[in-house]
Amino acid sequence: MNGFFKLVSTFQTQAEPAYCGLTTLVVVLNALSVDPGRRWKGPWRWFDESMLDCCEPLENVKKNGITFSKVSCLAQCAGASVQAFRANESSLDLFRSFVETCASSEDHHLVVSYDRQILKQTGTGHFSPVGGYHRHKDMALILDVARFKYPPHWVPLSLLWEALNSVDEATGKSRGFMMITKRAKPTCFLFTLSCKDQRWRAMCKYLLEEVPYLLKSRGFTTVEEVVYTVFGSLPADVASFVKWIVEVKPAVNGPIEKVDRDETERLRYKSKVLQQLRQTRALALITKWMEQNSVNSPEDESLQTAILQACCQGAAAFRGSNCYSNVKCFKKDVKESNVTSNGARGEAVVMSSRVLVDGCEQVIDALVPKRPSSGNVGGGSVLQQDGIDQVTLEENAFHPTTRDLLAVLLLALPPSTWEQIPDLSIHAEISRIVSRKEPPHELQLEVEHLFEQAFFVSRSCTEEALTEEALIETKN
Repeated sequence: MNGFFKLVSTFQTQAEPAYCGLTTLVVVLNALSVDPGRRWKGPWRWFDESMLDCCEPLENVKKNGITFSKVSCLAQCAGASVQAFRANESSLDLFRSFVETCASSEDHHLVVSYDRQILKQTGTGHFSPVGGYHRHKDMALILDVARFKYPPHWVPLSLLWEALNSVDEATGKSRGFMMITKRAKPTCFLFTLSCKDQRWRAMCKYLLEEVPYLLKSRGFTTVEEVVYTVFGSLPADVASFVKWIVEVKPAVNGPIEKVDRDETERLRYKSKVLQQLRQTRALALITKWMEQNSVNSPEDESLQTAILQACCQGAAAFRGSNCYSNVKCFKKDVKESNVTSNGARGEAVVMSSRVLVDGCEQVIDALVPKRPSSGNVGGGSVLQQDGIDQVTLEENAFHPTTRDLLAVLLLALPPSTWEQIPDLSIHAEISRIVSRKEPPHELQLEVEHLFEQAFFVSRSCTEEALTEEALIETKN
């Protein structure tokens, strides 16, 4: 029961009848001291169910609950490391080994998805963390987050396994278990995948199903043709799938004059990752494709517009509002000011926006890595290296643009995407360009994180598609 004390110190009751998955994650993430990357209330950084909305809108979870794959996706998006197992692809012995490992550790926790009815309880599908293991009796302690129904209770492991090894009628797939741990180093400071917008499914289908088919069915003579084929048919709303992260917080006692050491380090990290990305051949290929095909960046890609949108989303979150449409923003009130960071003036910039949420006015501050100089955002010159154009961007292009989002998405695609390219030399060249071993360490971490997110997203995408097919067959 080594892990019990960490879990019980953060144990709480689910806020909604269908929030068992979210509350279980909140308990585990807080027990692991995973940083949510934003304040909960006052100065405290603490997970709350309202923060776990990157993979499924909270309105949907409140109404229908959440699936096994979406919970694992949420844990990964929140900054944890996840090993998820469907019961029908696992075994009782493997499950027992994970139960014992997690019960004997303070930094490994196990989440189970099971059918209550098999345990002779009311209800059906449920999530809860495992708080302990009795080896002699072979029983597991369930810390039931629906504390209004059941207190923590011991369950024979074989019976719990039977409850896991059942089919979720909503997806037609087996339930299971997942081990959640804290990452050794926080990642995804700059980029993330977003599944909150329902259009992500079209993007997911295109990248994982249609792209490999396109590459298999065509003959290529250059790597440029490969990239142009991938992005030439890309859905226009790619920006709804790949996001760049802006750090925002409510303005307190007037304009910020100084940022702390942690904030300074995060700003420097973002700037470094962006610089590394812009030195890759992947970005050079994307830039060349955009220029040759007259692909223009969206009109709302300016820094002020991006910051305004981030401040609006932040304001809604700080107010506890789940509906972004309730937020009214005033673009004319976006203001910019230099701040001191680590004793240096002008290394960071604060951009403030005045927003209206549910009739209450707020001023939200956004931290930006460095002060822009004059000129057009995204401008720069093109140099040649190894036969591929290399883009040298001016200092003023200090925030991610469409070409950056497309480039990091290209790097994060699974290696299997390129396996069906007929020409072996082209296959070898594109594999080298998108290799995750090539970039510097910081960019590697970002790309690996996006790749892991894409893995969980693809599982959710496949699961939802199968669910829809089953519903259609039922109706027919």
